[in-house]
Amino acid sequence: MAASLEGIAAKVNLRGVRQVLVKPNFVTPHRQLATTHVDGVRATLDFIRQRYDGPVVIAEGAAMSPTEASFRAYGYQSLVKEYGVELRDLNTDDTVTVTAYDRHLRPMKLRLARTVAEADFRISICPPKTHDNVLVTLSIKNIVMGSLVNPHASGGRATAGPLQRAMRFLGRLMPHWYHHLALAEWVKGALLGGPRGSQKMAMHQSIPILNLNLAVVAPIVWPHLAVIDGWEGMEGDGPGDGDPVPWHVALAGTDPLAVDTLTAHLMGFDTVGYLHYCHLLGLGVGDPQRVHVVGNLAVPEARRPFRPHSTIEAQLRWNLPAAERFLTTSKLRR
Repeated sequence: MAASLEGIAAKVNLRGVRQVLVKPNFVTPHRQLATTHVDGVRATLDFIRQRYDGPVVIAEGAAMSPTEASFRAYGYQSLVKEYGVELRDLNTDDTVTVTAYDRHLRPMKLRLARTVAEADFRISICPPKTHDNVLVTLSIKNIVMGSLVNPHASGGRATAGPLQRAMRFLGRLMPHWYHHLALAEWVKGALLGGPRGSQKMAMHQSIPILNLNLAVVAPIVWPHLAVIDGWEGMEGDGPGDGDPVPWHVALAGTDPLAVDTLTAHLMGFDTVGYLHYCHLLGLGVGDPQRVHVVGNLAVPEARRPFRPHSTIEAQLRWNLPAAERFLTTSKLRR
């Protein structure tokens, strides 16, 4: 990890930065494999503290469980004294309003953590994992989904309402295959999301729209530094229930799209919907052949195809011609 960061050190400019935000990835407080390892964050903080002595916030908004539980379970609280950082639960943060789209491509408003939107230097650090809707979780998806608040997550300002509790209970009773039907995606977005529900779930309008929404929201929280801690990745039924991949690879860069595109390629995924849309928006390098790589390992040597999620066939049907036309004419394009 340290070597990957030192390799791009000349491109990291912290001059004038008022606050650094570090965004790890927490799925559950009960499985380390699904979570950014504290040692990866520690290596990143060593790199930052050599160049910057101002405020650093480590911030995450866990999807369903208390963020604080993961901070405790994985040793993050030790970082407060070691590096003088603050730990923050984004689910309790003040919010800003962002625009995403429903399954009919109609605009819908979502609430996103103000801490992330207003940070002037964002670092997204996560392990490489397969995903159940969008093929892979990497640095861009990590920061977008984690920044959308869920006021019903335990430990937030509110508790889950009767509908949310009932849907969670019914979801546990449903067979595994049900969770990846179009109906299940509608349930996530319409019933568990909504104006007062989980803003993460509201993104789940369908697999094609989720890919679109990730790209549309991404510019608001775009990382200045992307770090992939691939010491151990996850394949199969990620992002929480997959199997370990002892990869021993780390990637870092100041172009998050290039980092994620190359990482996805190394994992065996060359066409990821939301990365394709980010490229259409002009957010960075979206072709793995055009990514300038420095380091001690050649790309062919690092390539290790990950076993995809069991719903891979449904996930590959992400392309939506209407979304493509929308993005190519959008004012969001850089």
